[in-house]
Amino acid sequence: AGGGGKGMRIVWDPQEFPSAIRAARSEGHSSFGDPAIYLEKYLFRPRHVEMQILSDGRGKVLYLGERECSIQRRHQKVVEEAPSSFVDERLRQQLGEASVRIANACGYRNAGTVEFLVDQDRNFYFLEVNARLQVEHPVTEMVTGIDLVKKQILIAAGEGIPYRQEDICLRGHAIECRIYAEDPFNAFMPSPGKITVLRSPGGPGIRDDAGVFEGSEVSIYYDPIIAKLIAWGKDREEAIQRMRRALREYMILGVQTTIPFHQQVMEDPRFVRGEIDTTYIDQMLEKDERKGDERYRDVALLAGALHILLKEQKVVSHRPAVSQEERQSLWKLAARQDMLRRR
Repeated sequence: AGGGGKGMRIVWDPQEFPSAIRAARSEGHSSFGDPAIYLEKYLFRPRHVEMQILSDGRGKVLYLGERECSIQRRHQKVVEEAPSSFVDERLRQQLGEASVRIANACGYRNAGTVEFLVDQDRNFYFLEVNARLQVEHPVTEMVTGIDLVKKQILIAAGEGIPYRQEDICLRGHAIECRIYAEDPFNAFMPSPGKITVLRSPGGPGIRDDAGVFEGSEVSIYYDPIIAKLIAWGKDREEAIQRMRRALREYMILGVQTTIPFHQQVMEDPRFVRGEIDTTYIDQMLEKDERKGDERYRDVALLAGALHILLKEQKVVSHRPAVSQEERQSLWKLAARQDMLRRR
């Protein structure tokens, strides 16, 4: 059993297989009460794409378009958007029709999500069915205009679906940022505590679904998600611009949050171009570590220059008085060292 990033392991080498099985079983048992495991093909740098469906149990199943959920940490979604910038009309129809067949095969009745992995050649692989509304369902609501919560309740009450598949139309683009009480610059470590200040953003196309308020206690015993920030625009570019503004306005104090990380994502040229996959965050963290290493080198360079300067000043202090021109400048030394390093 696995989900939300728990009870899942990637095996790169056959020798890792026994320990990976033990770890996955142990985690699955402690998290879900089920130590059962299954094996599946690992896809290198795929996209995580899911299809929203509605099924009334009377033979009518509709697909409401896909969501791109590739930006994840520890196999848990962080940023979602609809529609996917990678999915074309042909693939959308294929994913939708496959989802309808799956729902019909099991007599499904409810709102739900069929999840897939999609490789770079647009081949897709079934993952699972989530027999409920997903955290990220608002992005589908924003681009379809359909209230999924209301439709789920009406279906449960025995009502049918009043739409046809050809009635479903995707308008504009929506992005959701999951606001976690985590420190994104410290391996997304949990940040429990009391929220002392909360200022939510607003404006055209902005929706904030929050479960906290000023004075709320963020516990270590529950999922760290505290809010969902959604931005809609007439196209992806406008949705990104609106999300940037909303993130700048969002203020949460008392706990660390992923807001700064989301700001970084929205400014990242790769994200803006739609060049994302499930390794996106890992690549971003590696890039930040390299930048950090460069900063440390600069600090070491200045420290070395300071050491040389102090050493020379110590020698000079034992000499007769010297002119100011003979004294070395720390900044000149640092600049010279930097030029040598650049060569």
